[in-house]
Formats: sequence, C-alpha cells, structure tokens
Amino acid sequence: MKPLRILVLLHPDLMPPDSLKGFTAHEINVWKTEYDVVSTLRKAGHDVRPLGVQHELKPIREEIEAWKPDVVFNLLEEFHGETTYDQNVVSYLELLRIPYTGCNPRGLMLSRGKDLSKKLVHYHRIPVPAFAVFPMQRKIHRPKRLAFPLIVKSLSVDSSEGIAQASVVDSDEKLAERVAFIHARLSTAALAEQYIEGREIYVGILGNARLRVLPIWELDFGSAAPIATEMVKHNREYQERHKIEHGPAKDLTPELRARIATMAKRIYRTLELDGYARIDFRLSKDNTPYFLEANPNPEIAQSEEFSHAAAHDKIKYRDLLNRIVALGMQRSVGSAGD
Repeated sequence: MKPLRILVLLHPDLMPPDSLKGFTAHEINVWKTEYDVVSTLRKAGHDVRPLGVQHELKPIREEIEAWKPDVVFNLLEEFHGETTYDQNVVSYLELLRIPYTGCNPRGLMLSRGKDLSKKLVHYHRIPVPAFAVFPMQRKIHRPKRLAFPLIVKSLSVDSSEGIAQASVVDSDEKLAERVAFIHARLSTAALAEQYIEGREIYVGILGNARLRVLPIWELDFGSAAPIATEMVKHNREYQERHKIEHGPAKDLTPELRARIATMAKRIYRTLELDGYARIDFRLSKDNTPYFLEANPNPEIAQSEEFSHAAAHDKIKYRDLLNRIVALGMQRSVGSAGD
C-alpha cells in the first residue's frame, strides 16, 4: 500500500504516547489498541495524526479541511459518553465524503441493538437463545416461555460491562435484583436470555462484499466460571490467576467448522456489517452454535482475539491494519472487490 495521510479518531482519554518507555503494563493496557494502531501504521510508512473526539464534531471537520487526509481510521466506540452515538459520527464522516475504516452507520445500528439483531438473525433460521427485554422504569415480569437459568446483561453496552458471576440467575427474585442492577449501574434497558452451558466461540470476519472468515477462536475460561465477565475479559491479574486464555478452537469437526463459518457470514450480511467484525457464539454441549451478538469494529490491539486469529491465518498485524484501511477506501468508491 502506498503511504497515506491517515486521521485516527479516538477518545481523548486514550491518546497514546509516542513510546511505551516508562509506562506500566496496567497503564499500557488502557490505550493499547490506540497505541498499536497509530504506531504500526506509522511504521508502515503512513503519515498518521491521532485526534481526540468526544463532545464536538467541529474538530473533525476542521482537521479534514485543513489536512485533507486520505482516510479516517475510526477507533471511537462512543460519543458524548454514549455507545449508541458512534453511528452518528460515522454518518457525519459520510456527509463529509471522507473514506473511513470499520462499519457503516446502518450496520452499527442493527448490531448495537442486541434485541433487534437477535430478531433479525432468528428470522434467518440461526439458533438464538430465548430472551426478553426489561426497559427502565417498568415492572419486571418474566414471560413464562423464558425458563431459568438466565443471564442478565445490558441491552446496548458492550465489552461485558455489567456482567459478573451474579449475572446468571435461577429465580424471579434474583432476576429482578440483577435487572435493577443493570438499570441503576448502566442506565440502560436489561436483556435476560437463556443461559447456554457450553463453549465461548468467536469468529472474526474481514470484508465488504467478499468476506474472509478468520480461524474460529475460543475463550478458555481456565479455572474461572464459564461466563465472559468484565474480570474475565479485561483484568490481567484475574486472567493470569485463573489461567484464562484465548486461542484456536480445538476438537471441532470439519462439518461443524464449516457450519459456524457459514452462519457467521450469514449474520454479517443480515446485519449489513462491513469492514471488519467479530461474531460471538455459545456452542452448546450438543454442538449447536447459538448466536450471542455481533461486534462491529471489535478490539484490534495486537494482543486481542481478532488480531491473533488473523495472525493464525498468516495475516501479519501491519497487513491487517492496511487491509482494514483498504476496505474503507474501497467502500467509499463503491468497489465490490475486497
């Protein structure tokens, strides 16, 4: 890829330093994605400018008009502190007619609403856990069709925020307590869905029209409870203590691998995703893959599952980022080729 001017949008609190020297592992973990993307793109020969954005769109327009970047690398996951507003920033980039990386606004909207995405996917005959939504300031009443155990999570917040071992409930009393916790802690509606006992499976996908499915990845919970909690996902000390690891999924038949890959692509297209995304499944004991959620613009730090799966598929980290940039630029000119 020829050298490009790349404007990187990120949260102001996650502005990475020029060097890792003098920082602890805990400090680096906070902005590792931003550092990895910016530093790697620079090493690849690109002219890269990070821009912190959170409460105003004006700085984006000013930087685009003054510097005239070739493409925007979008690392924003929220705007005004709201995850659902990230789609509006991408819509603004489209109005400015500037190429950008990652998912389009419609794909973000369809996948961010976990209830909507489950309904759409279920319509296409893909197994989905039974679920119910509990809006804020409404009486908590469990539908009879929803049997215990259930897992309770936020309807819209990502990154396992609000998920703990107490999220799995086995009574109406515990359900009410956990729904109330989500309402109070995250100020969002709560989603309660059938808890599927089994394996946590992730499938990364790259592409716009033509899709490349990365090797199927698995989260190994080690000695921890098999729930993808905040601690399991983000606490390094907890991960080391319980020997929590992620890696290629083992002991899957060729037929099951093909089925999961086909389902992942169908979900990707159903939710109108593009750029890159990760599709999360729960693989039950009878080897039924249940769709949990789609993650557009997933974590792409070099140490995260998506990048590791790409590396396992012989895509070096620098090449992965260049490919994500190329996909954004191809979409902007209406190219069907990936």
